[in-house]
Amino acid sequence: MPSALDTPQGAAELAESLLPPLGNRWLHTQAVAARACEVSAAVPEGERDLLVAAAWLHDLGYAPELRDTGFHPIDGARHLVGLGAPDRLVRLVAHHSGAVYEAEQRGLTTELAAYEREDSPLLDALIYADMTTGPAGQSFDFDRRIDEILVRYEVGSVVHTAISKARPYLAGAIQRTQNRLRQAADQSANGS
Repeated sequence: MPSALDTPQGAAELAESLLPPLGNRWLHTQAVAARACEVSAAVPEGERDLLVAAAWLHDLGYAPELRDTGFHPIDGARHLVGLGAPDRLVRLVAHHSGAVYEAEQRGLTTELAAYEREDSPLLDALIYADMTTGPAGQSFDFDRRIDEILVRYEVGSVVHTAISKARPYLAGAIQRTQNRLRQAADQSANGS
């Protein structure tokens, strides 16, 4: 029987228990979950709830009470492990939006490597949902979102450097998700 955390409702309840005090981070999280619903046709039908659950939980590690390493993908993943969350959900949270690039900058590659990264339509769609949603929930295209991050973080900072290096990887995930959405729309239009 799956954990409630890998359902949209269970994940939303956990996120709502920790993130609202963070203001814009909570607005961003809600909008990423909504975007994940919008792009769920890019993943197999049986994985759509997991996509939305991961979207609700992707920034959980920003909650101050979960802070351990100071790197939110790892801190969120660790918390989910402690709650007994399914392994795949934990791995998606740990690796969302090119986390490996920032882990390298922070000297946390060993800690992140504890969670195997999957290269899949599901991870791509999670990246799409996060990388097309602004810091206060705005709907952005990918380039505008990346530019917004690069302006928000100073040149030479960990995040600026990591996002700059991750940009081609993230762009690939965006493109693959857009292609899958087009294919799904074509199949739907053709009745197959």
